Amino acid sequence: YIGSMPGRIVQAMKRAGTVNPLILLDEVDKLGHDFRGDPAAALLEVLDPEQNDTFQDHYLEIPYDLSKVMFIATANVLDTIPPALRDRMEILEIPGYTRREKAAIARDHLVPKQLEEHGIDDKVLKITDAAIDLIIDSYTRESGVRTLERQIASVIRGTAVKVAEGQSGPFGVTNEDDLRPTLGPLKFTSEIAERMDEPGIATGLAWTSVGGEILFIEATRMHGKGKLTLTGQLGEVMKESAQAALSYVRGRARQLHLPEDFLENSDVHIHIPTGGVPKDGPSAGVTMMTALVSLLTGIRVRHDVAMTGEITLRGKVLPVGGIKEKVLAAHRA
Repeated sequence: YIGSMPGRIVQAMKRAGTVNPLILLDEVDKLGHDFRGDPAAALLEVLDPEQNDTFQDHYLEIPYDLSKVMFIATANVLDTIPPALRDRMEILEIPGYTRREKAAIARDHLVPKQLEEHGIDDKVLKITDAAIDLIIDSYTRESGVRTLERQIASVIRGTAVKVAEGQSGPFGVTNEDDLRPTLGPLKFTSEIAERMDEPGIATGLAWTSVGGEILFIEATRMHGKGKLTLTGQLGEVMKESAQAALSYVRGRARQLHLPEDFLENSDVHIHIPTGGVPKDGPSAGVTMMTALVSLLTGIRVRHDVAMTGEITLRGKVLPVGGIKEKVLAAHRA
């Protein structure tokens, strides 16, 4: 993005016509780096308040004062921003929209905008709040509203075709039957809290880039030699959490009224469903431990409780992030 034109920063100031403009550096996490140069190195000089009063523009070849400029950079992920550059930034985390916020944005902005762009009067087509909620839950998985807007546009185009064919309205979009002709079958189904009829299953909460999800963590044991098997496309951190959970249970066997050799002749298998989705992070530790204890003691876990937290070998539950999204997932389920 940056560095694709000579003197881009100075040109922006010239266009703004002021020495203290606001300059937005969009998608700073996607900086290129090739034989033409390294924009990150140039940005170090631009963004560092200690040295940007004598910014050397390579097009003009004269020092220029950028110290009065306000820079805002946007990024989707922090990891790809060079550490030296990240050091000079004040980082504000903005979480994705909640379901209710998306519905309000769709109702107040996206639907009127798309109706206008397709030349359809709002008296001809009425999209109900229930239909918008269904599109959000079952046809989109995102933190923003870009896909939501595209799906709404598809629904409105379906009506535009009917109008062009000579059908007169008014038309209404209220439920899945009305959405299916244009959007197809439901693309996503939200997990619903299940009643747990047997020991060895616990409900966990997970943070994803598109909001929170609930996870069911299952544990079972069979005849074997004390092996721990983990399945469900788990990352390294999650596998270590499972090992720690099992070690904690083994270390507390007496307090849990378990025979100390309970693993002598049996294998333990922990599985996290939705195996097609890679999962990682420490926050399932307490849920895995609960599922294991439930399995070994034969006591069922309450079906209306979901949990999240990193676990230590001493049984401490440590704090984790993404609480807003996780609470919303629990509420939805």
